[in-house]
Parts: sequence; C-alpha cells; structure tokens
Amino acid sequence: MDVHRHTVRGVDVGPETRCRHYDSELDVIAIRFPCCETFYPCYECHLAAADHEPERWGDGGRDDAEADAVLCGVCGTVLTVAEYVDCEDRCPDCGAEFNPGCRRHYDRYFAEELFGTAE
Repeated sequence: MDVHRHTVRGVDVGPETRCRHYDSELDVIAIRFPCCETFYPCYECHLAAADHEPERWGDGGRDDAEADAVLCGVCGTVLTVAEYVDCEDRCPDCGAEFNPGCRRHYDRYFAEELFGTAE
C-alpha cells in the first residue's frame, strides 16, 4: 500500500496505515524495521509479510535514536525514534493522535535504552 509516497507492507493495510491487527481511529503509524528498511503497521504484519525475523532499532549497540523510523499515516511525516518516543502520542506536524497503547509494545520495535526514559 502506498501511504504518502511510502510503501507500507502488511496485512490489509489501509490508507492511514491501519492493518488487520490494529485498526482503531488512533492506529495511524507504521514503523520502518531496520532489518529490511521497510514500513509495517505492526510487528505482526512484519511476521506475516516478511521472509525474515524482525529486528529492533537500537539492537547490536547501534545508536538509532535519530533514525527515521515512524511514519504518520495521516500526514506522511517521518519521525525519528526519539521524536516518536517523546511525542506524547501525537504527530508533531499535523497533531493526529497516536494510540497510547502502543507504548506497551515498544520493546518489540525499540531497544530499551531508546524508550526507557519516555515511559
């Protein structure tokens, strides 16, 4: 699915990055996985659509806080890991609300040192 000129892969991906697994009004982000540099709406979509295991930002000793990693499905802004973790569940560009429940799953996407102080 093309979302604001970015390819987002997954299961039943919609025009604002919602997928079969997460499709509430607030589920409007996709995360670029560092293993394949591809955006997916969620971890489960990566498991379903990719031919490899997912990797997290910050693993392997990399300092990925400034990596372009999160796509706002509403406006197309791409946020760094640090911007996303610190954005208080709202796109800093368009103001779209992000699902605050996603924080419970940060460990699937980011090494703890990238989000530990934001919780």
